[in-house]
Amino acid sequence: MAGASLLVLLDDIAAILDDVAVLTKVAAKKTAGVLGDDLALNAQQVSGVRAERELPVVWAVCVGSLKNKLILVPAALAISAFIPWAVTPLLMLGGIYLCLEGVEKLAHPWLHSDAEDSAHHAEELAAVADETVDLEAFEADKIKGAIRTDFVLSAEIIVIALGTVAGQPFSTQVTVLAGIGLIMTVGVYGIVAAIVKMDDVGAWLLENGRGFMKVIGKGLLLAAPKLMKTLTIVGTAAMFLVGGGILSHGIPPVHHGIEHLADMAGMMSPVVSMALDALVGMVCGAIALLGMLAFAATRKKLAGAKA
Repeated sequence: MAGASLLVLLDDIAAILDDVAVLTKVAAKKTAGVLGDDLALNAQQVSGVRAERELPVVWAVCVGSLKNKLILVPAALAISAFIPWAVTPLLMLGGIYLCLEGVEKLAHPWLHSDAEDSAHHAEELAAVADETVDLEAFEADKIKGAIRTDFVLSAEIIVIALGTVAGQPFSTQVTVLAGIGLIMTVGVYGIVAAIVKMDDVGAWLLENGRGFMKVIGKGLLLAAPKLMKTLTIVGTAAMFLVGGGILSHGIPPVHHGIEHLADMAGMMSPVVSMALDALVGMVCGAIALLGMLAFAATRKKLAGAKA
């Protein structure tokens, strides 16, 4: 009996591990849409510091990201345990936020002038070049900003992952959320570190390499800015796909309508479904942005009236 019980226990453990593996893959797939933007944002956040300080800054932000996960994962588990009905509204809020951020990126040229962007960039470059600037304070400010950005993006990832495992046993939820949090942190900041040092590696190979190594160095130098631009584009598209998908699934009539139209497309069904999810994301993001702009304008007008 003891042997049989042990086998049953081992079988149960194997089943749980298998479930965890499958659910982790599903959660990772769903949260991957956030990663393109996550990578681009974090790589941009740590830009503007001196070359020799880039990796220490990335490491500091990575540690801050892990601390964020230590707050977010228990909070997500508590929500799942005590107020599970809140999972769907939180997912919807996360979806709206993603879509809003995507529309803001598309609308950036109209919301902010080139002069403002150029002035901000010039200010950063001047701060790095100026020997009298307190670099520790400058870096600390960069790190705080990156960690705040990470907190929002990490919250999106954890909430999306929670939606995937909401109906699973507590032990499975803990394992999947902790695994997703760790994998995403290590993966994102490992790639961010590689991106921010890509041009330095390219320059070193171009200067010190021979033959084919010089070609690789030149290729890295040329690829670094293009990679950043590509990540930003892919990340923005992913925001609409993931955010729109969350919102359409949360509104049954919209979800059924998309399913019906996708079924009519035959072999193109997956493409049509993604395109319609992205369209939902764009529309919802545009509505959210208009609401925010209207609120800001009203608040400014009221403040002017009081003055």
